[in-house]
Amino acid sequence: TAGAASMYCGSCLRDNALARELIRQGHDVMLVPIYTPTLVDGENVSRDHVLFGGISVYLQQHSKIFRHTPAFVDRLWDSMPALRMAARRSIATEPRMLGELTVYLLAGQNALLLNDSLKLRTWIRETEPPDIINLPNSILIALAKPLREEFQRPVCCTLQGEDLFLDGLTEPYRSRAMELIRSAIQQVDAFISPSRFYATYMSDYLSIPGEKIHHVPLGLDPSAFSPSFPLRDETKAARIGFLARIAPEKGLHLLADAYIHLRRELQWPEARLEAAGYLGPDHHGYLEKIQTALTAAGLAEEFHYHGEVDHPAKLRFLESIDIFAAPAIFEEPKGLFLLEAWAAGLPVVATRRGALPEMVEATGGGILVEPDNPAAMAQGLQSLLSDPARARDLGQAGAAGLTRHYHVTRMAARTLEIYQAINRSAS
Repeated sequence: TAGAASMYCGSCLRDNALARELIRQGHDVMLVPIYTPTLVDGENVSRDHVLFGGISVYLQQHSKIFRHTPAFVDRLWDSMPALRMAARRSIATEPRMLGELTVYLLAGQNALLLNDSLKLRTWIRETEPPDIINLPNSILIALAKPLREEFQRPVCCTLQGEDLFLDGLTEPYRSRAMELIRSAIQQVDAFISPSRFYATYMSDYLSIPGEKIHHVPLGLDPSAFSPSFPLRDETKAARIGFLARIAPEKGLHLLADAYIHLRRELQWPEARLEAAGYLGPDHHGYLEKIQTALTAAGLAEEFHYHGEVDHPAKLRFLESIDIFAAPAIFEEPKGLFLLEAWAAGLPVVATRRGALPEMVEATGGGILVEPDNPAAMAQGLQSLLSDPARARDLGQAGAAGLTRHYHVTRMAARTLEIYQAINRSAS
């Protein structure tokens, strides 16, 4: 799993939930963080050992001097205290700034990859060679060949939204990175996608043969949530919630415009817009623009940004809102926030983007609106705010649909089917 420093990352949460469930079922799983330690909002089952430590990778890419440092120096940089200290700092992770490093890692035969790949293979050998190796995303696909050759075991690769990262790279790095990923596809035995939409999308995007991509539905353990399904108190201000990374692609700006339309054009009575999620150093200006637009509309006092929330705070946040809004403006591959909303018994208003339609249609837990259209989002919100009974019914349907279609046990069972099938093929 690729650590995301100090951010609660949907991919890390998904990988950790899968590993935890497989372990609970009695399977022997090693979940190994790459780059930095992982931050998850439940029991963390990842190993206390980080591979491809972010500090040494960065230093080695920027200077040849650091590619030949003694092992004890690498161990110092790759130590958990050093990586945790680095993770607490505001490290820029904008894709456009990381093109050279991405291509360098994907090139396959460069000194950096070979050096850290050798560390990885040595560490696995000294631990216990696995039956299956699962890479967390296609950015790390250059590891597939050396790992397959070393252990003669199948290699899987999960697809988890790396198209957004790749599309953010500047040229010539984007084209070169895409070329390098496509050239390594034959080294991977199976690709795993968290949604049917993303399986089709990535088959075209990376030219992956369709038969190589397998759909494993995203999964969540709802046991930590306690939905009560109350009727909204119409005498109190309606509370609309957003829980996702504070970044343009997640669409908080569209939701803010929709909120302005709801209050000014549709003349909905007093309400509240509540937002929570990770705010990276590169997106402070983005949030300030949203706050400026709400201030200009005279609605600044009705907006509250709660910051990034840990699990207890997330539960309190979800319990405090009436409707969950998912205004994604890009092709969302996973939609973990929808599962969290349904686990809390909330009805959802989501844009027709990426995996969101298939999730809403599978559960019946909300309504879909036209993407990139604040007025359509506002009308969707109004339709549920004005009909509390319908909103409650949708929340109940979402919770039931989550258990039926997106429970973590279902994710684990489908993953095992794929692992067992490719193991048989490799035998």
